[in-house]
Parts: sequence; C-alpha cells; structure tokens
Amino acid sequence: MDSPEKTDGGTATGIQFAAAEKLILRWDSTVSEEARERMIFDGDRQEADRYLNAVDEIQRSMESTDVSVDSSKINGAIQIAMARLEDEFRNILITHTNPLEIESLIDTNNSVSGGRHCRSMSQFNGDVDYSEDQEHDNGDHHRGRTSTSYRTTSSIKEIDLIPQEPISDLRSIAERMITAGYLRECIQVYGSVRKSAVDASFRRLGVEKLSIGDVQRLEWDELEAKVKRWIKAAKICVRILFASEKRLCEQIFEELGTNADDACFMETVKGSAIQLFNFAEAISISRRSPEKLFKILDLHDALSDLLPDVDAVFRSKSSESVRIQATEILSRLAEAARGILSEFENAVQRETTKIPVPGGTIHPLTRYVMNYINLISEYKQTLSELIVSKPSMNARFPNGDYMGDFEDPEPGNDTPLALHLIWIIMILQFNLEGKSKLYKDNSLAHLFIMNNVHYIVQKIRGSSELQEMIGDDFLRRLTRKFRQAATSYQRATWVGVLHSLRDEGLHVKGGFSSGVSKSALRDRFKTFNATFEETHRAQATWLVPDPQLREELRISIAEKLLPAYRSFLGRYRSHIESGKHPEMYIKFSVDDLEAAVLDFFEGYPVSSLHMRRRSH
Repeated sequence: MDSPEKTDGGTATGIQFAAAEKLILRWDSTVSEEARERMIFDGDRQEADRYLNAVDEIQRSMESTDVSVDSSKINGAIQIAMARLEDEFRNILITHTNPLEIESLIDTNNSVSGGRHCRSMSQFNGDVDYSEDQEHDNGDHHRGRTSTSYRTTSSIKEIDLIPQEPISDLRSIAERMITAGYLRECIQVYGSVRKSAVDASFRRLGVEKLSIGDVQRLEWDELEAKVKRWIKAAKICVRILFASEKRLCEQIFEELGTNADDACFMETVKGSAIQLFNFAEAISISRRSPEKLFKILDLHDALSDLLPDVDAVFRSKSSESVRIQATEILSRLAEAARGILSEFENAVQRETTKIPVPGGTIHPLTRYVMNYINLISEYKQTLSELIVSKPSMNARFPNGDYMGDFEDPEPGNDTPLALHLIWIIMILQFNLEGKSKLYKDNSLAHLFIMNNVHYIVQKIRGSSELQEMIGDDFLRRLTRKFRQAATSYQRATWVGVLHSLRDEGLHVKGGFSSGVSKSALRDRFKTFNATFEETHRAQATWLVPDPQLREELRISIAEKLLPAYRSFLGRYRSHIESGKHPEMYIKFSVDDLEAAVLDFFEGYPVSSLHMRRRSH
C-alpha cells in the first residue's frame, strides 16, 4: 500500500492534468466547431489566462516523475496545445499587422537622418527625441539588458509595429512553444506573417524586386530615377523599418531561447535586406561610363552614411552576411568612382572630332568637360577621400600627338583630386589646340582658343570649390593663355588691315618737286577698303558668346583701328578729294568704322548696306 503522501501527490497531479487536458481538448479545432470559429485571445482575458495555465500544467506533467499520468496522453495534449497556440500566435500577428503610413515614415526619416550630403536628395539634419520611446521601454518588462545596445545612432528611429498588449500575448505564447521544443515552428509562423508586412512596405516605398541582371539591363535614364528612389527608401528601410522589426523581435523573443530574437529577425528581413542591397551592388559592378559617376557617388554617400546604422541593426553573428554585403558594396562603389574618373580622363583625351565648330565659338567638349568638373567639385568631400593617387601626367593622343609641350602644374599642397582636375583641364587644352588647327584662318583659330580658354577660366571662377582646388597659380596660367590668344587674334587680323594705313611708299621725290603719289594713295585706300570689308563680312559671323569678352575685344580693336584711320584720313583726305570720284576711295568715315566694329563677333552675316559710306 502506497504512503499517503505519495497517493495524495499522485492523485493531485492526475487531477490537475485531467483538468488541464479537458481545457486543451475543448479548444482542439480538429474536433470542436466552437474552437474552429473562435480564437481564445480574441475573447475573455481570463479564458486566455486559463488556457495558458493549462498549457503550463501539461508542461509540468511532462517534467514530473509521477507515473500516474500516461506519457502518451501528455504528448498528445502538448501537440494539440502547440497547434492551437500556433494558430493563436498567427492570428494575433495578422490581426495587429497593419500597413505602415509610408508618408509619415518619409517625414520621420527626414527629421532624423543625418550625415553626409547627397546631391540627389535634400540634406537630412536633426536629432531624435527618444523621450516617448524611453518611457515606453521602462514600462516594458520584456526588454532585456541588451535590447537598447544597438540604438546608439541618432539616425535610427524605431516605431511601434504592434501595440503593447498583443506583444505581451505573443511573448506568452512564444515562451510556451519554445519551452515545449517548438521554437522552429514559432519562428516560421512569425517570419511568414512579418515578411509579408515588410514586403508590403517595400512595395509602397517603390523598392522593386530586381535581380542584378535586371538592374544592369535598364537604360541609364530610367536607372537614374531608381537610384534616387532607392536612396530615400534605403534610409527608411534600415533606420526605421528594419530597426523596428528588430525591436519587435526583441520584445517578443528576447531571452526565450538561444538567439531566438536574432533568428526571428533574420527570418523576417534577410530576404528584403538582400533585395535592397542587390540594387546598389548591381550599380557598383555595372559598366563604367562618365555619366554614372554622380549617381554612384550619391549611392556611395548614402550607403556610407547608412553603414553605422546597418552595423547597429544587423549586429548579431547571424546577420553578419548583411553587414559584409553592405561594406563590400561600399568598397566597390568607391572603386567604380575611381575607375570612372580615369575613364573620363581617357575620354577627353580620345575625343578627336574633325569638324570645327562654326564661328570659333565654345566647343561642346569644353562645355561638357567643365560642367563635369564643376559637378566633381561639388563632391569634393567624398572624392577627396576616394582619390588618393596622383595622375600620371602623360598622355598620347590617338593621332600620335604627345603632351610634351605642357608643363606639369606645380604640386605645392594640391590634393590628388585637385591634380586630377588640373590634369583633365590640361588634356582639354591640348585637345583644343589640335582642334584649332582645323580652321584655315589663323585669326579664327586664335579666336577659338581665346573663347574656349576664357570659358574654362570663367567656369573655375564661378565655383569657389573648384577655384580653391585648381589654385590661383594654374588659374593665372589659364588667364594668360586666353589673353595671349586674344593678342594673337588681333595681330593676325589687324596688322594686315592697319598695314594699308602706313605712310611708307606714298611719298615721291623728283628733280623739281616732291609730294604724295595720288595713284599710290588711291591704291592704299582701295586696299584698306577691301581688306576691312572682307574682315567685317567674315568676322561678323564669328562668335564671342561672352558679352563682356566680346565688348572688351571690340574696344581693343577700335582703340587700334579708329585712331590709325582718323590720322591717315586727316593726312591724305585732301589729296583724294581734290581728284575725281573721291567716294570711290574714301568709302568710310571714322563713325562708319566705329559702327561696323559693333557687328563683329555676333555670329550672323551682316548686309553690305551696313558698309555704305554715311558721311565724311
């Protein structure tokens, strides 16, 4: 006969198990219509607590050494209970998973994002006020010691994905399932529901499911818009969406099992994180071309700014692959930027169009290169970190020309990036020198060089960042260059014109008289008229697009031409007017020439009526 204590104990265990089993079986959805139609945690709170207590009792029976309860009945009750808890867990998650207000996330991200400037977006500034979160965390007894360790950057902003009461229910269920050995099933249910929620948020953020191949097949114009969208989305995904998913995992699973919260987090977001970063990876390994540089730098800046947050949110061993992927992409973007700058230098060097631009105006290559360099200067902070080696400072052009005549810029304290920009301008200059030889008229060739180098100088002066990098010494050299070209133009054009106004060869000496040879003087006026008319007709079609430079050049011409003509006319006018048909030789007054000079460099033909003599 058993001792009273043993009998009483065994009876008590059996009675408690029987009561718990009865409650478990009542909610067996495989046999009860009521159980199929109702969810325990949707109803009376006391009913949910009674069910959890019954599960606890069944689990205690499993651990008990009492043989009064059949182990097969215990296992059967546990399986039924776990199936029910799994359904309840899923239902609570689905019921309380609501679509996120993406617009509010964007506003939140704008208010908390910080870091480096990205030209494709607005600048993000500001600090986060965590007062509400901290108050909420202090009242949450489920948050463990390590749950706030990753919230160390001011850019991370968690939001409540599920209200607190359902979180408590989810944690209570998860605790029972994990204790009973159903961790894997719990994680799978959790991951399936929350992955759908993350996918929905991705769709609303415009993050498409594109493979690396899909991205690389897109046209650049289309891809450029997607880069801008990706940068905005990535900030929200990492700093808000993923961070909040991690927080939710910690609230439900922390300290319930070995890294259960990390396992649930990766089950939920790993696929989405890979999808997110695959886009940036595809850009980083795509074919390099100059037009891609600035979007690649935008991506680099954005990812560099995000990397501390990626490290914080994906800090666990199980999420190491995401951290590694982000770091490697950043490295490849940096390498791509360096490669594109080198490719741009080569492209400027290889540009060998053989058609001269009409009127000696600014060449499209000059505009393209200087606008490109101007944009590079806006990315000075990033590129100064990425460009660490100096240019080779030698170049051989496709036609065999070698840049041996160009002096290397004085190194001084110039950064490698600054030297690359100077080198690009030097390559451009040398290329322009070659293009100037396409003009048959030397005056037009000099005007072409003047226009283009002046444009280079003005673009540098128009950007304080670019001027600082290029330096005053090189800028002075460029200024001297375009002024020398202007002087060379004037010499090539006007020395010949003014040569007609010299005194030599007009005076004759005889045995009985000396004086001016009228025939020689008439020839001299005819030569001047013809030369000036031809110069006027041609150079009115030439173009100096900069208004100030155009005016300065006209003034310089007038200062040489008008006094010389006025003096010549004053000395010899009477000799012509005393003869026949003086209007055939004195075709212009000083005022006529002054007016004619105003036609120069406008870029369109002028009527010959312009050249009529108006008065003497």
